[in-house]
Amino acid sequence: MSRTPVLERTEEAKLPTKYGSFRIVGFTDRKGNTHVALIKGDVFGGEDVLVRIHSSCLTGESFGSQRCDCGEQLKRAMKLLEAEGRGVIVYLQQEGGGIGLSNKLRVYHMQDEGFDTVSANVLLGFRPDERSYEIAASILKDLGVRSVILLTSNTEKIRDIERRGIKVKGFRKFGGKRNPHNTEYMEAKKKRMGHLI
Repeated sequence: MSRTPVLERTEEAKLPTKYGSFRIVGFTDRKGNTHVALIKGDVFGGEDVLVRIHSSCLTGESFGSQRCDCGEQLKRAMKLLEAEGRGVIVYLQQEGGGIGLSNKLRVYHMQDEGFDTVSANVLLGFRPDERSYEIAASILKDLGVRSVILLTSNTEKIRDIERRGIKVKGFRKFGGKRNPHNTEYMEAKKKRMGHLI
């Protein structure tokens, strides 16, 4: 019996941005979600490729929300890849830590009522973090990346990527800045989810 592939590679194009020029490659998963890889330089067969695995965040990236550090991290990653001349940003459709946009807005409301991110997720019936990095690993393999240096402060992300067959040679601690609106969010990531903030 043949197994449906995890994802299908779709289109590829040049993507000039205000942070630098990249190649963008689309991938569609079994559920019909589109994920992309933003590529700087030649990464095929590459060792120790600088990689940021980033989950979508409409509020942080499009609206500039200060409840999180997602938008800031994405911009920093793009600038860093441009400066280094080689690397990949794997952009996954995993809004709200994998719980979706509607539930993310419910979590925001619960945060307004005094709950932290982890407690809100659990009360809604989710794990503290619902994200999976199976798609990210498949994209990196498709791109021919042999080993990576991850831009992350999430130790579970490192372990998950390694379990899925991507050699992690190291990581660079990568988080956003605290502000009056995200302090409790950052503390929950550090104390309750083990992020190296």
